[in-house]
Amino acid sequence: MKIFDLWDIAEVKVEDPGLRRYISLDARLLPKSHGRERERFSKGRISIVERLINKVQIPGHRGKKHKIMTRSTGKFSSRAKDVIEAFKIIEKQTNQNPIAVLIKAIENASFCDETTTIEYGGARYLQAVDTSPSRRLNAALRNLSHGAHDKAFRKRIGFPEALATELIAASNNDAPKSFAVSRKNEMTRQSDAAR
Repeated sequence: MKIFDLWDIAEVKVEDPGLRRYISLDARLLPKSHGRERERFSKGRISIVERLINKVQIPGHRGKKHKIMTRSTGKFSSRAKDVIEAFKIIEKQTNQNPIAVLIKAIENASFCDETTTIEYGGARYLQAVDTSPSRRLNAALRNLSHGAHDKAFRKRIGFPEALATELIAASNNDAPKSFAVSRKNEMTRQSDAAR
């Protein structure tokens, strides 16, 4: 069985050993769990394509600005159409399986270290900490979605083209073109300085 009856995932492999347990590549015609997975750490059983669609459809804000940055309606079917269109663009431009390009983009956009604030003696310090694989995956998907929304916001290109551009740039580890890879490099620099 193929995802959306278009792309086979039999040859897609996850190279990162930390993310291998949390990236689900189940062969489903329509990757939608309808919210059935409610146990702890059950996100690892949800298809990675469904998790991308869920991240894309969230109308959210960044940080503490409270500025709505997406024009999403929250409809799964309309966001799924955008993701399918982006995958078709990726397949046309790279002649590769778009699911493999998505996996490579997630691996390149996920950071291993981040910083946390420690208060000691009335002063606050940044301390470098290791990032859990589940948080690495969530942050990579969120940054890929933010980068695609940035590329499409008040621009002439549509969201599927912007998502395809972001995924291709992240899979090529191209920091100037990919928002997610540049965020990963910035987070790595901050954690190295806080050691």
